[in-house]
Amino acid sequence: MTLTEWFLVLLVIQGIHFLGTWKLYQKAGRKSWEAIVPVYNAIVLMQIINRPKWWVILLFVPVINLIMLPVIWVETARSFGKNSSLDTALSIFSLGFYAYYINYATDVSYIENRSLQPKSEVGEWVSSILFAIVAATMVHTYIMQPYTIPTSSLEKSLLVGDFLFVSKFHYGAKTPTSVIAAPMVHDTLPIIKTKSYVYDDDATNKNSFLNKFQLPYFRLPGFQKIKRNEIVVFNWPADTVRQFFKHDRKYAKPIDKKSNYVKRCVAIAGDSLEIKDGFIYINGERSILPERAKPQFYYTVDTDGKSMSDNMIYNTYHVRPGEAKTAYQDYELPLFYEKQLFDRFGKDYIKNRKYVLNLDEKNASKLKKNKQIKSVTRNIAAKGEAEAVFPSIELKWNRDNMGPIYIPEEGKTVALDLNSLPFYKKIIKDYEHNTLKVEGTDIFINGVKTTSYTFKQNYYWMMGDNRHNSEDSRYWGYVPFDHVVGKPVFVWFSWNTYGDGILNKVRWDRLFTTVNLEGPTKSYFYHFLIILAIYLGYKEYKKRKS
Repeated sequence: MTLTEWFLVLLVIQGIHFLGTWKLYQKAGRKSWEAIVPVYNAIVLMQIINRPKWWVILLFVPVINLIMLPVIWVETARSFGKNSSLDTALSIFSLGFYAYYINYATDVSYIENRSLQPKSEVGEWVSSILFAIVAATMVHTYIMQPYTIPTSSLEKSLLVGDFLFVSKFHYGAKTPTSVIAAPMVHDTLPIIKTKSYVYDDDATNKNSFLNKFQLPYFRLPGFQKIKRNEIVVFNWPADTVRQFFKHDRKYAKPIDKKSNYVKRCVAIAGDSLEIKDGFIYINGERSILPERAKPQFYYTVDTDGKSMSDNMIYNTYHVRPGEAKTAYQDYELPLFYEKQLFDRFGKDYIKNRKYVLNLDEKNASKLKKNKQIKSVTRNIAAKGEAEAVFPSIELKWNRDNMGPIYIPEEGKTVALDLNSLPFYKKIIKDYEHNTLKVEGTDIFINGVKTTSYTFKQNYYWMMGDNRHNSEDSRYWGYVPFDHVVGKPVFVWFSWNTYGDGILNKVRWDRLFTTVNLEGPTKSYFYHFLIILAIYLGYKEYKKRKS
């Protein structure tokens, strides 16, 4: 919806509220006209129902207002003596229109100093749960969001099974665009596995009435900008899946409900990026990654017919077994079993005992020094070998050799022609919502012939450290700033599915570790336990003393 359309909707809501409550305002000793003045009527209503005025703010916070509205409906009814369970049910299930019945069909009296304490233990539980949900939703939406690492694209830096806290306030929290949505869940409701929001998911029906109920994009001010080589959580721009790992047909999704991805921002707005033999070059210079970043590639390891021991593969070189068909779900996917080697690489790999391992440079160097190994070769696609990467296979680029690519910056203008258009087509049409038409060699934007385009927001290039096992910007292009969710700051728990026994499944050395800081990874778990023990001991001391 446009701002004008939302303004008209708010006017209609104010009219509905006035018609259903003006008599109740009078019975509470207020003027009837106070029921129709936007915002002011909400402040007055808080006084009538004997609730704090700051509740008004919650009525204008997307998603949270969906929780608060039923509370207001029930509280209004109770302020005029309608306290029964039936009154509560009618208030909620009539979507507040029960107030019309009270306003016109009953002779009620206003209870000025009514007790705000729930009449039953169940009522007290419901009240506590509601406000716990409100508080948690506020934290989840605007301060800090829990997140789980589902894939190995950032292997070594972040592992599958890491549980993160993602800061929303570093880059500025986005207000939700999906107005009608369940709190504290992303795109899918747990257990029942259905959509958590109201939206027409038919990708071919872009003008659906349901899709009109989307708020315009708005972001609160942040206190830092995205830095080059920081790890960032964002909504996957190319997302058309129903939910993570569920590929059945194409789905249309609002920005805030697109799948959450986590990658390293290797290039920021204004950069020129090039990938040469798997290595990243920014503005002509090879990118220097943080100490914690350990890029991985697939290596062919030729043992000249000798068999590598499990201990060598799994322990010495920190490799885990996995099946090719479920590679994206494994902790690390490094070793293909013989049948899969045969299927993928041919009989030569079986005869000569050639292994394909997913290694960082340190472990590849270890292997090269091993006398049992004949050769260790990084599997790099040759320059000019075409793969289906951004922006078009016609450029004959691949995941290891591509570019240069300009990363669009807000306010900057680029020349547009048939050669440059593939780089910016999706930006112009989908991310910045213009109409685009090409007639011969002429380009029309919003019906006007043009030879240039000025960007409305910043864009970023996101890649995984696991270079040959990461679905990232190399395949679908830029990440707009309005898709950025937040900055991972803390790993509070880490679970290794392949560990033997419960104790070995917990990665104790990763508990309470930071994400984006410099230097070696350090666990602060024991520091936390000491602080917790001191706090609990102090509480017990105060209790005994009192």
